[in-house]
Amino acid sequence: MEAISTTSLTDSRDELEAIIDHVLKQATTLGATAAEADIGVGTGLSANVRKGEIDKLEFERDKGLGVTLFLDGQKGNASTSDFSQEALTTTVEAAYNIARFASKDEYAGLVEKDLIAKTVPELDLYHPWSIAPEAAIDMAISCEQMAFDQDARINNSDGTTVNTYSGINLYGNTQGFINGWSWSTHSIDCTVIAEDASGKQRDGWYSKARDYRDLQSLQSISQEAAKRTLDRLGAKKISTRQAPVIFEAPVASGLFSALVSAISGGSLYRRASFLLDKKGEKIFADGVTISEQPHLKKALGSAPFDNDGVATKTHDIVKDGVLMDYVLSGYAARRLGLQTTGNAGGVHNLVIKPSNNSLSDMIKAMGSGLLITDMIGFGVNQVTGDYSRGASGYWIENGELAFPVEEITVAGNLIEMYQQIALIGNDVDPRGNILTGSVMIENMTIAGE
Repeated sequence: MEAISTTSLTDSRDELEAIIDHVLKQATTLGATAAEADIGVGTGLSANVRKGEIDKLEFERDKGLGVTLFLDGQKGNASTSDFSQEALTTTVEAAYNIARFASKDEYAGLVEKDLIAKTVPELDLYHPWSIAPEAAIDMAISCEQMAFDQDARINNSDGTTVNTYSGINLYGNTQGFINGWSWSTHSIDCTVIAEDASGKQRDGWYSKARDYRDLQSLQSISQEAAKRTLDRLGAKKISTRQAPVIFEAPVASGLFSALVSAISGGSLYRRASFLLDKKGEKIFADGVTISEQPHLKKALGSAPFDNDGVATKTHDIVKDGVLMDYVLSGYAARRLGLQTTGNAGGVHNLVIKPSNNSLSDMIKAMGSGLLITDMIGFGVNQVTGDYSRGASGYWIENGELAFPVEEITVAGNLIEMYQQIALIGNDVDPRGNILTGSVMIENMTIAGE
């Protein structure tokens, strides 16, 4: 079987731009005072195996167009995956008819023209992987088998997946702007199950990158998956207590996604945020600096402009503990009487400044406490900042791993937790949009037996 082609759709940029131009002109002809449209097109392959057998093989070929049309503050939108002339006409007419009957919103509309991106920097986000399905299957089987070979106690699998996807995003509006970029993401994910007299445990590891040549080796992924699973065997419950807590880097990002939600425009203008009116105030511990860096080469969160077409830029959100800026789209900014920060659609590479401490250094510095390596559920009250989530990990004694723990809950309030951040590690996890190392918090409630 031949490798899946990632070029047939992504190389048709001129055609896609012509589609956007066409629907925008049609919207204007119908009477729209302004309009915008976006197109996403892509192809992908996902090969999943379990215990050496093919569990699922999927080919993806996706495309979609969204049109938003404004009639002096009345807004309507519609979408389609059919790019025929008839379907495009129907979609624009549907958006127009929705707008005609929509309630008027004085804040609705396009952003100011001078805020629109003038250039699109090359961010090195497009590295298509023309891998044949047979090769992807063989990679997944090999990775899983390597994990099995680590230890006889690993006797089952929850699946290993090799995934690749490449596409193009384009955005245009009636201010004369049409632009976009091509992108790709690839991943290898291995999850296994180990068993001994104490019972069964499940864990795994994955690698994800824009460029498939930047993925970790199959051996590294399988070894880490096996180690993390074996280390969980014999997990215990612990009694309820107060103690320092380290959030390992892969789960520490959740602390900062809650921050982003709290300082996003929607939460602020609805007055449903525990950080309401906190701009300019100290909300984190000394030394904590958080910035948005949207132009990092090959990073998973990089983007040259946001969903409004506004140019993205590097800026400090928290500096030495002080909240410096919010996260605003054009619409939210108008509601708040402020200016957009180029964050329609979210943040692009939230970078938490690390210290020089490794995770091992942090464990030694903590002495005794809890290292969290996995979390369950999402228990954050965005209005009050109250935090409560299920967790598992390891109890630390005398600066060393003592034993694995499970079936516990960690609780606190994010306002206090942010103020009690003692260390941020240099073990930055690059596999997402929030780039942070492990985070140590001085004291939290650990609910156990």
